Amino acid sequence: MFRPKIPSMPTPTHVTPPAVVEPTTVVPAAQTSPPAPVAPAPASSRPTVQLTPGTALALVGGGTAVALVVGAVLVSMLLAVAITAASVAVCAVVLRSLLTSQHRR
Repeated sequence: MFRPKIPSMPTPTHVTPPAVVEPTTVVPAAQTSPPAPVAPAPASSRPTVQLTPGTALALVGGGTAVALVVGAVLVSMLLAVAITAASVAVCAVVLRSLLTSQHRR
């Protein structure tokens, strides 16, 4: 009952002979003429972007403003977490002192 049953391999009903690969001869291709010269690609119709000193200054100012806003948001979130942690710590100390004073009485 607990012995594994090993399946028996069925005997093949027909045997196929191995495929025979016959070598083929290699025929060199005829010489062809070189390809015709290709015309240069047409110029792009999109205008190129040129940075003037005014636009460069605007980009620098915008990047600085974004960095300051993101920094202020991250610092305020860090400050909120720190204030929350401090208030939870103060509450834990008050509760601990109340519980220990109750056991002394």
